[in-house]
Amino acid sequence: MAGELTGKIALVTGGSRGIGRATSMRLAREGATVAVHYKSNRQAAEVTVAAIIAAGGAAFPIAADLADPAAPERLFQLLDAELTARFGSTGFDILVNNAGAGGRATIDQTTEADFDRILQVNFKAPFFIIQHALPRLRDGGRIVNVSSTAARIAYAWSPVYGPSKAALETLTVSVAKHLGPRGITVNAVTPGTTMTDMNKVAQDPVAVRPFVEMTTLGRVGQPEDIADVIAFLASDRGRWITGQRIDTSGGLRL
Repeated sequence: MAGELTGKIALVTGGSRGIGRATSMRLAREGATVAVHYKSNRQAAEVTVAAIIAAGGAAFPIAADLADPAAPERLFQLLDAELTARFGSTGFDILVNNAGAGGRATIDQTTEADFDRILQVNFKAPFFIIQHALPRLRDGGRIVNVSSTAARIAYAWSPVYGPSKAALETLTVSVAKHLGPRGITVNAVTPGTTMTDMNKVAQDPVAVRPFVEMTTLGRVGQPEDIADVIAFLASDRGRWITGQRIDTSGGLRL
């Protein structure tokens, strides 16, 4: 499969479902070999990989539970072995930190276990995934972090999720500054209400109506809407964009 990412290798966390699946498919369509990370649903990962291969692309699944603090190291042990077997090197070009954890609970309903889980998956894991990626990521590479409009919009039910994504956006800027001399761009995208199997609100026609009304383009986002922007940032066309938060919400609450 030839495209503008031909010869590139990408790692997409949470790559088997939702925005991650659409991103894996999109990057593969442009010619990248994609490591499709998943937590525990191997079947979903294998379906995604099979779809990529059926379309003429290249991909393989890789498992790690990012709620486990040891997961980033384990993830790269597995990735190193796979890339060495396939390409004779552990180098790769594109990292998409898409995996995330959420939950709808106000501050008085949030347990310490909930707090730790969300911070671990949404901020600590991406932090150390990036750290482990640094010696492997080739100069001129790309990092895209998937944030959320919840980082800038107040929702009573996201007292941990929103701040965890805000932290990820701050990390994005810091790492962009650090990696600029290597020509590696680092950006964040911020989806709004998006139709994924994990977003129960988006699937409920009644519950989602207020979000549609608050969205300038007048509809719920689709995973492909976000994936197209990520693919742009991962391509050579995105070479002059770094340290930015790209709103991919269709104009939520403009």
